[in-house]
Amino acid sequence: MLRTHTCGELRLDNAGQTVTLTGWVQRTRDKGGIFWVDLRDRYGITQLTLEEGVEADELRELARTLGREFVVQVTGKVAERYSKNEKIPTGAIEIRVQQLEVLNPAKLPPFLIEDETDGGDDLRMKYRYLDLRRTPVRQNLMLRHRMAQAVRRYLDGEEFIEVETPVLIKSTPEGARDFVVPSRMNPGEFYALPQSPQTFKQLLMVSGFDRYFQIVKCFRDEDLRADRQPEFTQIDCEMAFVEQEDILNTFEGLVKYLFKEVKGLEISELPRMTYADAMRFYGNDKPDTRFEMKFVELSDIVKGQNFPVFDKAELVVGINAINCAVYTRKQLDELTEFVKRPQLGATGLVYARVEAGGTVKSSVDKFYSQEELQKWKEAFNANEGDLLLILAGDANKTRKALSELRLEMGQRLGLRDKDTFSPLWVVDFPLLEYIEEEGRYFAMHHPFTSPKPEDLALLDNPNTIGEVRANAYDMVINGVEVGGGSIRIHDRGVQARMFSLLGFSDEEAKAQFGFLLDAFEYGAPPHGGIAFGFDRLCSLFGGADSIRDFIAFPKNNSGRDVMIDSPAQISEAQLKELSIKTAVVPTK
Repeated sequence: MLRTHTCGELRLDNAGQTVTLTGWVQRTRDKGGIFWVDLRDRYGITQLTLEEGVEADELRELARTLGREFVVQVTGKVAERYSKNEKIPTGAIEIRVQQLEVLNPAKLPPFLIEDETDGGDDLRMKYRYLDLRRTPVRQNLMLRHRMAQAVRRYLDGEEFIEVETPVLIKSTPEGARDFVVPSRMNPGEFYALPQSPQTFKQLLMVSGFDRYFQIVKCFRDEDLRADRQPEFTQIDCEMAFVEQEDILNTFEGLVKYLFKEVKGLEISELPRMTYADAMRFYGNDKPDTRFEMKFVELSDIVKGQNFPVFDKAELVVGINAINCAVYTRKQLDELTEFVKRPQLGATGLVYARVEAGGTVKSSVDKFYSQEELQKWKEAFNANEGDLLLILAGDANKTRKALSELRLEMGQRLGLRDKDTFSPLWVVDFPLLEYIEEEGRYFAMHHPFTSPKPEDLALLDNPNTIGEVRANAYDMVINGVEVGGGSIRIHDRGVQARMFSLLGFSDEEAKAQFGFLLDAFEYGAPPHGGIAFGFDRLCSLFGGADSIRDFIAFPKNNSGRDVMIDSPAQISEAQLKELSIKTAVVPTK
């Protein structure tokens, strides 16, 4: 080894020892008679000291040639530091330099390799290998490492077996778009990169591996945002001879274990919420339950008073922002503009203040008497000083807009603390949803999800198909879906019926999934599973909004790796070898 110690481990107990360190020059400081170098590696920073009349002149002259990010080796004696730095673990010692060697000089970096850098996102993505030297980024990847190890420890302790599944698979028509890979040896045919190992883990259950897991790369060719990447990592799990409750208990245990091992937090039992209640009280299926502010439906109370906006609305619903009656007209106008954004599409916002003495003052007073407004107050269980915010219109669009308004109010009021965690299970999702534009049903989860046993008969009646609930579940933490799964169909007849409902002909189902249907005829056990978004879990534990901060070499919002300039065109020779006739040249 070129070093005896790292830059993060020396303490006063090491005083008097001769040590050798290696690392990168963080910064230098020249006070004339004394010269300091901060030496950094992934373990920490250690101060090197060269003093006139103590260390050799040639050493001090060499040290003065060092620039930021030079790679050096230094040998010297550990000494107690005169002016200690309590902000770093090595702040009580320094190295009195005896030997110094430049292992590799460095160009001046395009941005500061500091905790608070002057580099923008695009620049840091281009030079990601430099960005990874910064302590916050390194700590994010160390957190990811600790979480991966904790996952493996827990699942190994629960008798799960880690099995690798294929990366080159078959493209399927359901779900997001596949990334496809041409096959040179099979001209005109393509592999797909897996969106999930779904069918393979089900086949492992048929094979008798009753507890499988894998920390696995998955791929989806979809539009990107902060919590999406074209390639991402799942904690993928499956169990045989289980019911839904077994899955929930096992993986609730995993999440509790992660919080304890990684964050040092004890998490109580996770509450259960039905999909119907999540939509009714929060307007989405991944509610942020760190704060209350539940929806209150007002349609029966407010209609019939000649206010057209409410009278014509499919749904009138609102939230109670406690102690916000002091909001100014400017603040209320901001909230109105917020819900009127094109993404939300609300036509406006009605508000009502509960004033001193319990009087209610609203923006639609000319349509409602104080007696009627008191009914609003009662419905919201509002008190003096509260602010009622109400939206009306199409039910689905209104719930979506109010959900976003609720989250915005939670943010403004400081109720969405990143150090507070509120996990829950959302259960009883609809099995199918009907898409008018396509004229058919689509699976809410995926085609292999089992219906609730008590709802199975509803599949035989065209009028009740939409009422069938799935044996599916999502884990939600702080308004983020971190994992989802289901009890799977294990009966060939039921699976064939599901494919039929999804618009597959018998021939199409056999061509796409014949291997799975055939496997079900050889003794498939009842089974189910779950997949956690590992990148999302890491960002949640790390208190960040973007999963990119927890991926070593992420793509940007256009799906590009700007560091290696990928994706890129390939040569005509390669295209010919792959039996692809022409390259698609992007328009500049």
